[in-house]
Amino acid sequence: MPPSLLEQLSAGALDWLGGNLDHFDPFSANTGATTRGKAKAALELGLLCHRAARPDDSGTDPLSGATALVRKLWQDPDFPRLFDDSPAYASTYRLVHAALAPDGIDDTQCREALARLDPDFLSPGGKSPYRRIEIRYYADKAGVRHGIEPYAELIPHSPLVALRAAAPGLAAGTARSTVEPLTVPQAYALTHTAFYLGDFGRRSPRVAGADLDHARDLTHRMLLHCVTHDLWDLAAELVLTQFVLGEDPLRTPWGAAAVECLARAQRPDGAIPGRSAELRAAPRVTAGEFFRKAYHTTLVTALMASIVSSPSSSPRGIS
Repeated sequence: MPPSLLEQLSAGALDWLGGNLDHFDPFSANTGATTRGKAKAALELGLLCHRAARPDDSGTDPLSGATALVRKLWQDPDFPRLFDDSPAYASTYRLVHAALAPDGIDDTQCREALARLDPDFLSPGGKSPYRRIEIRYYADKAGVRHGIEPYAELIPHSPLVALRAAAPGLAAGTARSTVEPLTVPQAYALTHTAFYLGDFGRRSPRVAGADLDHARDLTHRMLLHCVTHDLWDLAAELVLTQFVLGEDPLRTPWGAAAVECLARAQRPDGAIPGRSAELRAAPRVTAGEFFRKAYHTTLVTALMASIVSSPSSSPRGIS
């Protein structure tokens, strides 16, 4: 049986990522990014390996090279030192670094990074419900004691439940809204909240009944907007959100349309060339510039497609 569109999307994205590992290595001469950009790209690669690494039908793991790089970086004392150059993000990066540590490595660097966390960072004070959910998710994975409330107390105030779509305004002579249902930051808060609550599809997100219906409706509305306006990065995240919320994205009109939209955007080499059609990499940019434009959306697409297309995956929502 020929591969499905989603499987083709996954294979192409993973192939491009595997061919550009030198750009993910913050100590490679080819990286050429800011210190924060170097650290962020490597941490995102760690997330992909943590959640999506699995053998394909041939018994090989298309992420084996990425996994080897992540294992090397996570044991390198110079890697967590990069976090110090981004004071506003340092605590988050240290926590994520520890949470995504590969099994079986020497975790000395992770433990030392955790020891440098500000205790206030692990407390709920002054943080939004979304931020508290994010910190709790990674702290629990890292095995760190924290003061964040239980998820049951956070969910009613989370973006999945508390956000409300903007009232639609129809363009003259059309049935399509001229107003985005959520702002882009709101939409990312929606998707990331679903990822943390549902552990990227591994468990139920603990949202049920009318709240689940509301979260699914917000996701559907924003997917329509993303497909209409070629917002590729958000489209990929929203398809994964559908899966986390217990739906089969390919059986929903806008989930299937989003996969087709991403497939149209994908280059022959497997890259998705930017977060959106408007923000895509310009022709004839350097390899480093193209990587910085393309890597995040390509990685998110690979993450989404690998999870949703996995034979062992099944929607985890509560119907």
